[in-house]
Amino acid sequence: MQINLYNKKINEKKPPEKNNIKIKTDVPNSNKKEKKLSEQDIKRIKEILAYNDKELNELDYKLALKHDKRKMINIYFSFLKTDHILIKILNSKDYNSRFIKIFLFFYNFSLSYTVNALFFNEDTIHQILEDEGNYNFIYQLPQILYSSIISYLLGMVLDYLALSEDNILELKVERVLKKAIQKAKELLRTLKIKFIFFFIISFIFLIFFWYYVVCFCAVYINTQFHLLKDSIIGFGTGLLTPLGMKLIPLAFRIIGLKNKIKYFFIISKLVQFFL
Repeated sequence: MQINLYNKKINEKKPPEKNNIKIKTDVPNSNKKEKKLSEQDIKRIKEILAYNDKELNELDYKLALKHDKRKMINIYFSFLKTDHILIKILNSKDYNSRFIKIFLFFYNFSLSYTVNALFFNEDTIHQILEDEGNYNFIYQLPQILYSSIISYLLGMVLDYLALSEDNILELKVERVLKKAIQKAKELLRTLKIKFIFFFIISFIFLIFFWYYVVCFCAVYINTQFHLLKDSIIGFGTGLLTPLGMKLIPLAFRIIGLKNKIKYFFIISKLVQFFL
């Protein structure tokens, strides 16, 4: 759901011509030459350089008309595979660690659980007493919505540190071998720093989550069921909402590409960014 700095570069990239892939070795003066590759090398490079879902979704209008030949259902699932916290785990063609994606899934549930606990105040507990312990969904609904929104915004901070696809796509568009090797070394250092900060910050938060929830449940024993139910409903709503919301950018994109209406395509990308 992000519009990234590499978009300009990636939109200028063209897929390699069949059986005519060459790498610029970038050696000085008369030694500069082009190295021809074997059929196996060509096949492997074409697989690496092929657009993945995120790249196709973020192509500019002209390149999308030329290269995005996917069916409607494929575009819809590509939106989900790049943005949906659970379906993203199943996506093997992105450039994010699957372990980290699984970690983020459980971290976000812990975050949702803790934020819901923070919203339990004296009024909420009094209402539970008035309802004789029965679950009052209407009364809890605003709290569920607030908690879901706050959890989503806080989760975005760690997403920036945890997900590596944007950084790797910046490297992917480089065609000069020497520059690519240099950028790869810099990228490796950057990702190491990002991952170190990610795990340090996430574990600090997880310790706080654990401590607060344990203390809360120990003091307010009769609210445990309500807290768990609120957390499951809020987290579940966050999983189901994108299934419907992604239909909006899908509709604009399909209309824009099929009928060659550029403004509809632009609206699709804007909606996709916010949803």
